[in-house]
Amino acid sequence: MIRKLLKGAKGYEVQSVLTILLVLCETALEVVLPIFMSNILNTMQLYAVDDGLKGLTSSMIVYDFQGKTHSLLTYGTGTVVLGQMDILLNTVYTYGILMVLSAILSLTFGSLAGWLCSVAGCGFSKNMRAMLFGKIQSFSFANVDKFSTASLVTRSTTDVNNAQNSFMMIIRTVIRAPAMLIFSTVMAFVTEPKMAWIFIVAIPALAVVMFLISTRVHPLFKAMLKKYDKMNASVQEDLVAMRVVKAFVREDYEEEKYRQATEDVRKAQLKAEKLMILMNPLSSCVMYGTIIGLLIVGGLDISLGNMQGGTLTAMMSYCTQILSSVMMICFIAVQLVMSRASVDRIYEVLETESTIKDGAQTEKKVESGSIDFVNVNFSYSSNEDNLTLENIDLHVKSGESVGIIGGTGDGKSSLVQLIPRFYDVLDGQVLVDGTDVRDYSLFNLREGVSMVLQKNVLFSGTIRENLLWGNKDATQEEIESACKAACAHDFIMSFPDGYETDLGQGGVNVSGGQKQRLCIARALLKKPKIMILDDSTSAVDTATDAQIRKGLKELSSDMTTVIIAQRISSVENCDKIVVLDDGKINGVGTHEQLLQSNSIYQEVYRSQQKGTAEGGEN
Repeated sequence: MIRKLLKGAKGYEVQSVLTILLVLCETALEVVLPIFMSNILNTMQLYAVDDGLKGLTSSMIVYDFQGKTHSLLTYGTGTVVLGQMDILLNTVYTYGILMVLSAILSLTFGSLAGWLCSVAGCGFSKNMRAMLFGKIQSFSFANVDKFSTASLVTRSTTDVNNAQNSFMMIIRTVIRAPAMLIFSTVMAFVTEPKMAWIFIVAIPALAVVMFLISTRVHPLFKAMLKKYDKMNASVQEDLVAMRVVKAFVREDYEEEKYRQATEDVRKAQLKAEKLMILMNPLSSCVMYGTIIGLLIVGGLDISLGNMQGGTLTAMMSYCTQILSSVMMICFIAVQLVMSRASVDRIYEVLETESTIKDGAQTEKKVESGSIDFVNVNFSYSSNEDNLTLENIDLHVKSGESVGIIGGTGDGKSSLVQLIPRFYDVLDGQVLVDGTDVRDYSLFNLREGVSMVLQKNVLFSGTIRENLLWGNKDATQEEIESACKAACAHDFIMSFPDGYETDLGQGGVNVSGGQKQRLCIARALLKKPKIMILDDSTSAVDTATDAQIRKGLKELSSDMTTVIIAQRISSVENCDKIVVLDDGKINGVGTHEQLLQSNSIYQEVYRSQQKGTAEGGEN
C-alpha cells in the first residue's frame, strides 16, 4: 500500500523527505529530555540529601572542592553540604538550559514537520484526484458500466481523503512512532539495562493485539465502503430525478430509501468500530501493567541503594514514551487498515486498463465518412450466448443519410455506438473509410464523428461556452450558422442575453426540445464527416424536425448522417432505412421499398398514420 501511495507524491518529494527528517530530529530531542532531568535529580540527591534520600554518608562527601574544604552538617540520617554549591548549581543550570533548548528545538522541528506534511498531503490528494479523473476520462463505456457512476464519485472523494490521511500519517506519524520506540528503548537499556527488559515482554504483547485486530477490521471497512457507494447512488439518483420524484409525490419513499441506506452505513461502521475500540483498553492494560512493574523493581532497587531516584524517573519517562509509541503504532495500523480498503479501491480504478485502446494507424483521419458493418456480433457482457446485435451486415456510402427504425431494446443505440468505438464488436468488423475502427487513434476517429446521444447533456455555463465544445475556435458566424441549421438561433436570440445566456446546471433554463437543438448545433460545429442522431429530435415537433433535417443537408451535403428515430416521418426521406428487430436487420431499403416489402415497417407506418389521423380529427 505504501508503494502505491508514494506514486501520488510526485512533485512533493522534497516536502515529504524534509518532513521525515524533521520528525526524526524532533523525536531524538524528546528522547534526551529524560536523561537531562535524570542528571539534575541525581546531582541534587548527591549534594543535597535529606531524610527521604539515603544515598550518602558523611565519609562520601568530605573532600576538597576546588581547593576548598566544605563543612558538613548531619541531619537525621542524611547529610547536607554547607558552603559553596557550585557543582550542584552548575549542573542544574547546564542541564536546565539544555532541556529548554531541546524543548524549543523539538517544538520548532515538530511545527515545521506539521506544515510540510500538510503541504505534501494536499499535493498528494491533488495528484490522486487528477490521476483518477484522467483515468476515468480514458475509460470506455464498458469500464464505466463496471464501476458505476456513484462508486467512481466515492472513490474520487471519500477514498482519496482516506488515502491522503494515510499518506500524511506515513510521512509523519509512521516515522515518529517507530523512531520514538527505537530511540527510547536504546536509551532505556543504556540508562538501566535490568529494568529495560520489562519492555521486551510488553512490546510483543501489544504487537499480538495489533495484529489480531488489524486482520479482522480490514474486510469490515471494505464492506462499509460498498455501503457508501449505495448511499451515494441514492443521493445521485434523487438529485437527477428530482422533477420525477416531485411529480409522483414520492418524497416520502425517497427519504425512507435514503434513511435505509444511511442505516446500512451506520451498521457497517459500528461493526468495524466494535473491534477498533478494543485497541485502547487492551493497550492501556499493558502500559499500566508495565508501569507497575517498573515501580516495584525500581522501588526495591532504591531502597537497597542500587539506584537513584532520577534514574527511576528517567525509566518511567522512557516507559511512557515506549508504550505510547507502541499504542500509536497500533492505532496507525488500524487507521492504515481502514485506509487500505480506500487505497485498494483507488488503485482498482488506476490499474484498470480501458477496454478500448488506440489503433496502430495513429495518423489516419476520417476523410469521406463511409461506414461498413461486416458480420458484426456484439454483446455488452462479451457473451456469445447473450448477443445484443447479431450478424449485422450493412454498408453506407459517403454522404448518404441512413435512418434506423426499431422497437425498444432492438439494438439501435448499440449499433451506432460501435462507429465511434464507445464499445468494441465481439465478432466481425466496423469499417470507416474502409479501415477497421480499431486501427484508428481514438482522437482522430471521434474527431471525425459527431454523436448526439439520447440523453442530451449540457454543462454549467453560457450557451456560447456549451457550443464551443464542438469547436473551441469557432467564430460567431460559424456558431450562428450551426444554430440556424439546428433551428436553435431564433430561440437563442429571444433570450435577453442571447448567446451569453447562462444555462444553469445541466441546462435547466431551457426546454427539452431547445436542449436537443443546442446539442445538435454543438455537434455540427465539429464539422464531422459522420453525424449520428440517436433519437435526438424526439422532443421537437414534426415541422421543426423536418427543418432540422433540411438544415443538416444544406450545411454539409457530403456528411454521412445516421438518424435513429421513433417517427417514420423523421427518416422517410433518408437514402436508406434500416429496420432492426431483436438485434438483427429485418430489412433495408428506401421508404417506398419498405412499405412494399417489410411487414414491421408497414405496421409501424400504419400505426403512426392512424395516430396522426385520429389526432387530426380531435
